[in-house]
Amino acid sequence: MSDLDITRQYRPLPIQEVAQKLNIPGDQLELYGNFKAKVALHTAKDKEDGHLILVSAISPTPAGEGKTTVSIGLHDGLSKLGHKSIAVLREPSLGPVFGIKGGATGGGHSQVVPMEDINLNFTGDFGMIEKAHNLLSALLDNHIHFQLEPVIDPRTILWKRVVDLNDRSLRFVNVGLGGKAHGIPRESGFDITAASEVMAILCMSLDLMDLKRRLGNILVAYTFDKKPVYARDLKAEGAMATLLKDVVKPNLVQTLEGNPVLLHGGPFANIAQGTNTIIATQMGLKLADYTVTEAGFGFDLGGEKFLDIKCRAAGFKPAIVVIVATIRALKYHGAKGLDNLQEVDVAAVKAGMVNLEKHLENAKKFGLKAVVAINEFSGDAAEEIEAVVEGCAKMSVKAISSTAWTNGGNGAKNLAATVVSEIENGVSNFKVLYDLNLSMRAKIETIATEIYGAARVEYSSKALRDLKNITDLGLESLPVCMAKTQKSLSDNPKLIGRPSGFVFAIRGIEIAAGAGFVVPLAGDIMRMPGLPRVPAAHKIDIDAEGNISGLF
Repeated sequence: MSDLDITRQYRPLPIQEVAQKLNIPGDQLELYGNFKAKVALHTAKDKEDGHLILVSAISPTPAGEGKTTVSIGLHDGLSKLGHKSIAVLREPSLGPVFGIKGGATGGGHSQVVPMEDINLNFTGDFGMIEKAHNLLSALLDNHIHFQLEPVIDPRTILWKRVVDLNDRSLRFVNVGLGGKAHGIPRESGFDITAASEVMAILCMSLDLMDLKRRLGNILVAYTFDKKPVYARDLKAEGAMATLLKDVVKPNLVQTLEGNPVLLHGGPFANIAQGTNTIIATQMGLKLADYTVTEAGFGFDLGGEKFLDIKCRAAGFKPAIVVIVATIRALKYHGAKGLDNLQEVDVAAVKAGMVNLEKHLENAKKFGLKAVVAINEFSGDAAEEIEAVVEGCAKMSVKAISSTAWTNGGNGAKNLAATVVSEIENGVSNFKVLYDLNLSMRAKIETIATEIYGAARVEYSSKALRDLKNITDLGLESLPVCMAKTQKSLSDNPKLIGRPSGFVFAIRGIEIAAGAGFVVPLAGDIMRMPGLPRVPAAHKIDIDAEGNISGLF
């Protein structure tokens, strides 16, 4: 049975009833049909914060980890135990939906609904982020066409366009062709919307005015005398913020069990910060006693960025981190072939534990207590699960099986009870990994050596020039948002498990001044993915009555 078939077995609550569980007044809701709503920004702003639970994972594998499924199940499990809980998650991008990865609403009986709407147009957030981004592109080309002050050197333009689809043919394009009336010819390209700095800015903003300020700080190009040009120099930030006036409000939906979920923002974690908005997370903390949120990909990527970038900017202090693992993924990290992961192999599980152990060690570097969630599959053997439990116990970490995919909240009650117990027995003593006053090189090298396990960092000649430019622009105090493969702790996707002694290579460093961080580029990171040979779009269809099929 598909995820979509499972959702149709449930009857969602009217969104007003979901809001009542959090004591959100009806006048704080902007309804998008019966099952979706935007929530006013000032809702519950004066209440005390609850506990923040960060869900992350081991390094992703083709076998899958199910981080979102566990996050939703944990939220439902907390609710089953009588706790006032909320989940705060990211919105999905259409690129993976029509590509290979799929959506971002969980799976099985641990899903967020309405899953069709959420995975497609939802409340239009991605579309308006795309339009705000491309408005800046249009204003930039218009500024060059009329040779307005400050006069921009077209060879230095940093700002591309975006579209929320996987389309490799748009990675490199020429614009302004066709003669003088059509602009100045130049090379450009498209990124996917989730990689847009506008998306990153939305997720880092504290309110609408902070959003507008950050939009104005986007670095778009340089003049002929090498002076920086920002979006504010093009008078772009007011119109861009106007397009985003509703996008800035979090979206309220529900789990299959009728429990409240805020979905807001959707940056990827291998090229951006990989977490939902500060606004939505803060709202969740005010509305509930336990806020379950997640960070994209493994703890080395989304987790580190959540803690060093988002928590630093917002003042969040997570109470605990839940690291998700599957028996299949551990066997894969233990060098067992992808086609043989169904075979019972305790030795491979134990060999793959090195990856999980590294992520747990990293959590401790931030002063965080951790619980391991074993996202259980039907073919997992008891002795394989016991090997994980015993391995974690050696690190003084509890590992709890979750069957949320099969059993919903009931399948995650033990996990929820363990998380609550760990929090009640002593909240984590959270600390960031590095001081912002360190040099940019020192910050990059701290992440690479401490979190990834690199022996040292090498910089290309371009990266060294970028470091000098960052210093010249007075931006050296910004945090680091590393862009690297999610498939390995290293910058080489083929190095599974726990690689060591490797050289971490930085080929360039981009500046996201509006978002408030710099982005070192390690390896070949695609900002515009391509579709696979057989994309998921081939299976998606709709009938005359509007019923969708093939959507997971």
